[in-house]
Amino acid sequence: MIRLDRFSAWLFALLCVITPGFAEGGSVAPGPAHAQRMPTITILYDNNPHRAGMESAWGFSCLVQGMEKNVLFDTGGDGRLLLSNMKKLGLAPQEIDAAVISHIHGDHAAGLKTLLKRNKRLVAYLPASFPECFLREVKTEGVRVVPVREGVQICADAFSTGELGTTPREQALVLRTARGLVIVTGCAHPGIEKIVRTAREQFKGEVLLVLGGFHLGKSGDAEVARVIAGLQKLGVRHVAPCHCTGEAARKLFQQAFGTNFIHAGVGTVISTEGLR
Repeated sequence: MIRLDRFSAWLFALLCVITPGFAEGGSVAPGPAHAQRMPTITILYDNNPHRAGMESAWGFSCLVQGMEKNVLFDTGGDGRLLLSNMKKLGLAPQEIDAAVISHIHGDHAAGLKTLLKRNKRLVAYLPASFPECFLREVKTEGVRVVPVREGVQICADAFSTGELGTTPREQALVLRTARGLVIVTGCAHPGIEKIVRTAREQFKGEVLLVLGGFHLGKSGDAEVARVIAGLQKLGVRHVAPCHCTGEAARKLFQQAFGTNFIHAGVGTVISTEGLR
């Protein structure tokens, strides 16, 4: 019996090593990249209008499809609006397998409770720094909650960076694709350069696309230019800044990245298959 227990423990440890994220809430151990997936990302909630008929509001949410699981990143500030935009795009909340919330601010997290009324089978990946009352309220909906402190694997080739920064602590989503890393940010409070640098260090890959809020709405042109230069130095090939990036900053990104700049707003659908 002792030998069997030791063998079981050895087997579990081996699986944790060869299968990143095998242990629930385990840390990321990405290893060499062999990803073949080219996901599609649909922006469901944003304050920048893009597609006719979609409602825009301050906040952010996007849905990643084409990975092993359908991953929702953030839920915006209004669950009704989130579900309404999903319906207009022909997307059902029941199709979501995992919800990753970047940080505690309401314009990113408040729509979660409404979503859970329609889907109780998804797994919620929430920063461990979230207030206990928020975590408890989500758990009362009957869904499984994974508190995220260090980087974790959500499914094959989809990861959280783990909590970054201080106040608020924030996680970003990293997708490992056949053409490089895709990094999705909520507000980038820790700094968009720091998030990208962290993802590169964690996953040892080139950066195909950075998408989401860059938190530059109140930054001057000189600061935005410094950030742009930093991202270019990090090898970022495509950018799709939206939400809290600010219109002035977005124009500077467009000038710097040219055809590799993607206009992003509510209803934008980005197929990574078309990116080089």
